[in-house]
Amino acid sequence: MIEAIEFSSFSEFLNMGGYAFNVWAVYGLFAIFIVANLLVPKVRRKSILKEQYRRIVLNEESDANESS
Repeated sequence: MIEAIEFSSFSEFLNMGGYAFNVWAVYGLFAIFIVANLLVPKVRRKSILKEQYRRIVLNEESDANESS
């Protein structure tokens, strides 16, 4: 069984027994999925914080104008 998963060369490893496109496409999609799941929440958080800051500033300006 172990002999079935051994590759005699790096080229054979990259070829994946004739299934290279399928295997590497899945690895590529997995990498994209992981990167997206790491970056999207950070970008979303930054956007939410920016919007909250904008609302605070507008609210403070509104309160200052009403008290004048």
